[in-house]
Amino acid sequence: MVVKVLVVDDSGFFRRRVSEILSADSNIQVVGTATNGKEAIDQALALKPDVITMDYEMPMMDGITAVRHIMQRCPTPVLMFSSLTHEGARVTLDALDAGAVDFLPKNFEDISRNPEKVKQLLCEKILSISRSNRRVSAYSAPAPSPAPTSAPTSASSYGSAAPVRAAITPSRNPAPGHAPAHAVSSPAPKRKAYKLVAIGTSTGGPVALQRVLTQLPANFPAPIVLIQHMPAAFTKAFAERLDKLCRISVKEAEDGDILRPGLALLAPGGKQMMIDGRGAVKILPGDERLNYKPCVDITFGSAAKSYGDKVLAVVLTGMGADGREGARLLKQGGSSIWAQDEASCVIYGMPMAIVKAELADAVYGLDDIGKHLVEACI
Repeated sequence: MVVKVLVVDDSGFFRRRVSEILSADSNIQVVGTATNGKEAIDQALALKPDVITMDYEMPMMDGITAVRHIMQRCPTPVLMFSSLTHEGARVTLDALDAGAVDFLPKNFEDISRNPEKVKQLLCEKILSISRSNRRVSAYSAPAPSPAPTSAPTSASSYGSAAPVRAAITPSRNPAPGHAPAHAVSSPAPKRKAYKLVAIGTSTGGPVALQRVLTQLPANFPAPIVLIQHMPAAFTKAFAERLDKLCRISVKEAEDGDILRPGLALLAPGGKQMMIDGRGAVKILPGDERLNYKPCVDITFGSAAKSYGDKVLAVVLTGMGADGREGARLLKQGGSSIWAQDEASCVIYGMPMAIVKAELADAVYGLDDIGKHLVEACI
């Protein structure tokens, strides 16, 4: 079935370029364009596209405001275009909080010097997110997370308004070609003296990680490492955001950092993160032969080597199968593996790879993972 796309951007040149790239794929049809956020809302209601590509900075109404309205009135998967700057990261994270599914650099040269690779990546993103669980019959934000004790969140930290936490709810009206998701939940976990919690994720991960980590108390007893597929310019801003929202501490990992309870270290974008037996973090250059920088498999594999059966690994929403082979190594060493369930995933790719390989010790909905981490580790 052809995926219908609405292209939203105030630049005529960019609208044409995106439309030309997408229209060249026989599986994609550009059904309309819009020049600002208000037009985007009207066109989304009239055309009912399967995916919307959205710019941020536009006249009359910006992209984030438009995404919020669209998610309230006609929930639709949205792909944001972003600049690879700290400010661009902040804006993009706000858009993901508002309900956007994923993002790409607006300057295509930031992705690749190869035009064919750019076309392939953009079309693959559109086709993948068209099957996401973002199309729901009703969209509502969850109850606010408890305020952290150490670093209160202020609206000024993120701009003129505090971020809206996007709800990831089961799809009652799934996108074309995507079967309805059914909730599956394993029994509550048994307590164990874990030396490390490792969480890997991709598409949908920023919101998912926020939902999980804000449930953890400041005295959470295990060190945490986070591997989120994200560009180098984004991970510092994302770690800062999580640190403000959570009771635990969160920072972008640096070479030589030491794991400690109550601290989550986020793998820096464009690089690889490994852990040694002394609890020290090693940050290595991103290997061009690897698709993902950072790569969940790399970090999971190093944790398996260093900590044996004392790791609790969690694989959250994301495209592809990164994390499966690292989870296999952890499982062979006796560690525990959890996967997010299909119903609460934005993209049921990475967790599905874990489940299909029969590596999952437990499958939990997103909102249960944080509380089960507390039960398992405290």
